[in-house]
Amino acid sequence: MAEGFGVRVAVGADVAVVKAVIDAAFQPYVERIGIVPVPMEADHAANVAAGRVFVTGEPVLGLVVVEERPGHLYLDTIAVHPDAHGQGIGGRLLRFVDAHARALGLDEIRLYTNAMMWENQKIYPRYGYEVTERRVNGPYDRINYRKRLA
Repeated sequence: MAEGFGVRVAVGADVAVVKAVIDAAFQPYVERIGIVPVPMEADHAANVAAGRVFVTGEPVLGLVVVEERPGHLYLDTIAVHPDAHGQGIGGRLLRFVDAHARALGLDEIRLYTNAMMWENQKIYPRYGYEVTERRVNGPYDRINYRKRLA
């Protein structure tokens, strides 16, 4: 399991702050997309218990939720507290995800974002992600990305 970049695996005591950071990061999108974003409704305690959550900052200001899948690492959630925007935390977390995937022997990372979260559509390509498809799933209009690791 790769750690580093000032990132550590979350522990049970982090569950409340994981929820708080995710809620703060995704709250602005509720009105824009007209529905609560999926990460706000996730079972944070179960994700932490499963070792899928990695946090950074003291206090915690950012986090990723990842899941090892056949042939790739799925980046389920990346969240940075709005008070910490512009401090390089998101980039640090994305570099950590690359290192974590490599440590697991995986050469691809996949993720999706809501099409109404247009800020993300500017960020992911800067970190080597390419759009693979756009798909509507119920009330969610999602853009799927992948990054192939060299």
